Amino acid sequence: MGQVNATTERVYQASPERVYEALADYAVTRPKLLPAQYSGYEVKAGGTGAGTQVHWKLQATEKRVRDCLFTVTEPGPRKLVETDANSSMVITWTVSEAGAGQAKVVIETTWQGATGIGGFFERTFAPKGLNRIHDAVLARLADEVA
Repeated sequence: MGQVNATTERVYQASPERVYEALADYAVTRPKLLPAQYSGYEVKAGGTGAGTQVHWKLQATEKRVRDCLFTVTEPGPRKLVETDANSSMVITWTVSEAGAGQAKVVIETTWQGATGIGGFFERTFAPKGLNRIHDAVLARLADEVA
């Protein structure tokens, strides 16, 4: 198995604290950020930051739907790590200062991909698809923190 990596980022005209607060709010703000590829979104425990457990289905392609059950940790300042109980997927959200009154969000997603030719295609194309999905999430976040 090879590790698959996808990274998406965006800069916002808002304080890092405001952006992080919005991202850590899984109960109210996060559902507003999700594009059509997400379904069945449900907070199972918590709702804000560490200790939150959240479920959703992600339709990554026409034929591929992932059933995800993420547990959230906060290993550092303005960092959220979502670890999927149903797969090897880990999504790390990092918010940093990007200048006066600006914040930068970086989403890093990793998982153990398939082997062989299927793994080659997964490592080549899956990050691009996931980046498009995460870019849509980040675009909606801009509206929330404006």
